Amino acid sequence: MKLVRHGDPGAERAGLIDCNGELRDLSASVGDWSYASLTPDTLAQVRALDPGSLPTLPAETRLGAPVHRPGKIVGCALTYGKHAAEAGLEPPEEPMFMLTAASALNGPQDAVMMPKGGTQLDWEVELAVVFCRAGSHIPVESAMQYVAGFAVGNDVSERVFQLERGTQWTKGKSADTLKPLGPWLVTPDEVGDPNDLNISLRVNGEMMQDSNTSDMMYSIAELISIISNYVSWQPGDVMMTGTPPGVGYGMKPQRYLKTGDVMEARIEKLGTQRSVVTPFAPRYQTPEQ
Repeated sequence: MKLVRHGDPGAERAGLIDCNGELRDLSASVGDWSYASLTPDTLAQVRALDPGSLPTLPAETRLGAPVHRPGKIVGCALTYGKHAAEAGLEPPEEPMFMLTAASALNGPQDAVMMPKGGTQLDWEVELAVVFCRAGSHIPVESAMQYVAGFAVGNDVSERVFQLERGTQWTKGKSADTLKPLGPWLVTPDEVGDPNDLNISLRVNGEMMQDSNTSDMMYSIAELISIISNYVSWQPGDVMMTGTPPGVGYGMKPQRYLKTGDVMEARIEKLGTQRSVVTPFAPRYQTPEQ
């Protein structure tokens, strides 16, 4: 299944894409895709529905990130050896990971806003994993049973914030809109081996990253298992599995995003997202003093 969330920002509802590529509304059966509904039982109930019985929606309907308010986003770093090399870093002996603010999540066609004071905004296409079960200390052999599905992710990063302000990588990855996710959450039965998917990203039509998830130093099952020794996975959680080579930070000279640039991130079987970089604009009003 290809699961989606559709509607205006902040008012998205659950949906799916049928076998003909039409967008269908699921909200009469499932209000939204979140920690409460991304469970094996609910997924089985939706799988048993006849998609043809669901209301169709216009093709131009906005899609949001395919999971609502994940409890956490866990980002993996340096999982592709060639990316570690371009960054001038040694691959770690064990997967390196960080927590990213869930408030950074963004729709697959929504604008990515330049963080206030940002000067080195960079792209990172990544395979994202969304969970459907809670678990810790998960054996590798059963790790895939915890997966609700896979999605295209873009771990957009502000490198000055990430690397030059106290070595807290979370700082460079958590500003609002920096985590486009989607267009779909694709269930494992439609994906097959997640460690054999072509993965790429273009900026203004120019190919920047072009690889395959088979180049990762860990399987998806291994990442799930190892990280579960430190934090428990919960339904609706998102794991970003690391990026292949070709980021702006690794170029000589380095190259970063500008306002108006267009990123197109694609993963085989998971679709394509398109994000335009826009200037910083405050999203929240400060209460009057």
